[in-house]
Amino acid sequence: MLTRIPRLAASYAIATFGLVLAAAQPAWAETAAPLAPGISKDVGPVSVGCDRFEKSSAAWAGCIGQVSAAMPSNEAFYAGYWLAKSGRYEEALRYLNQASAQDERVLTYIGFATRKLGNVEGALSYYGRALALNPNYAVARAYLGDAYLTKNEPSKARGELAEIGRRCGTSCAEYAELAAHILAFEGATKSVIR
Repeated sequence: MLTRIPRLAASYAIATFGLVLAAAQPAWAETAAPLAPGISKDVGPVSVGCDRFEKSSAAWAGCIGQVSAAMPSNEAFYAGYWLAKSGRYEEALRYLNQASAQDERVLTYIGFATRKLGNVEGALSYYGRALALNPNYAVARAYLGDAYLTKNEPSKARGELAEIGRRCGTSCAEYAELAAHILAFEGATKSVIR
């Protein structure tokens, strides 16, 4: 039960953390607060050359170049990550699937984009693969928890929250963000039942 979350951490999570939400989010997700400036559960990759442009602008797109088999894995992840965070999920998948190093970061963001496109079951597989490579990767656990909420399985989401707490503590951003999403989900569920 969510009451195991320390009151201060849960209050802080609700007040401070949330997810920048796409339009196709479930109703419960709309109640999550946006992330506080400078705080994020994951820090996006950087590119010395491309970061001078606004993400997803024409200049940025020209800088990242077209996806190709010759593209280095880190560049494919950079482009795919920022496209996914910008809501351009199909484009993001083209880059992320091209990354030769299918590490936990790449697999997590393939899962993220897949889930945002509505294929929650497919996303679960990618999150599972990411966690098989690195069980301590809290970003994958937080997104997995969000996927469980999308499937209306809050007990599994709370299980991921507990895992995040064990692995990186209750003060890490991933814990606070998922705790806020669970509280928002449970609040939205209670208001529907009333």
